[in-house]
Amino acid sequence: MSSDAALAVEAAEVRKSYLSALGERVVALDGVDLTVARGEMVAIMGPSGSGKSTLLNVLAGLDRADQGRILIGGTDITRLSDRRLTRLRRTRVGFVFQGFNLLPQLTARQNIVLPLELARRRADTARLDELVAVLGLGDRLEHRPGELSGGQQQRVAVARALLPRPDIVFADEPTGALDSQSSAELLGFLRRAVDTEGQSVVLVTHDQDAARWADRIVRIADGRATSPADVAALP
Repeated sequence: MSSDAALAVEAAEVRKSYLSALGERVVALDGVDLTVARGEMVAIMGPSGSGKSTLLNVLAGLDRADQGRILIGGTDITRLSDRRLTRLRRTRVGFVFQGFNLLPQLTARQNIVLPLELARRRADTARLDELVAVLGLGDRLEHRPGELSGGQQQRVAVARALLPRPDIVFADEPTGALDSQSSAELLGFLRRAVDTEGQSVVLVTHDQDAARWADRIVRIADGRATSPADVAALP
């Protein structure tokens, strides 16, 4: 598989298995192929236990695939050392999780800029101000997570993910803890990032309303990716 500059992510023949508590081998991913273009939003859907979150984790470099090849922005992450993989994640990958993953002792502002500080990079002040304004966080930056609503915490997590201008953002059930209005606001912002900035987003969700914001859907069943589905075909 050759690298394509128009692709944010390329994955081929990705396999991953685990040992169960009983010592049995469980196949989580069974030869998955997937590409995500630059400036594309892809929703990954499937029943519980289908492998969709495992796929997200190995695509993002949070977990290692047993076999296969994964490229992020042309870099084969399956060949990187742990140290180089950590560096790549800090600079070229953004994460948005259902549990927010904010540090409770830090303010919203400190949480947003933390990945850049860990990478020893200076935050783009204009970029930060733009994200804060669009996400409606201007009067919440000095508040700690415990002083924010769930929707506000998730918006902080989105700002943190997008501030470094990563090649791609991976979002695992980002609306699972939000009400319908907050969910629509969050997905609308991710959609605008795709349409206006050429951002790439991979969204794992069980929610058909969330999946409708994507350009296309990839369904996962028994660790295998089925043919991409048209968003318009959702009931």
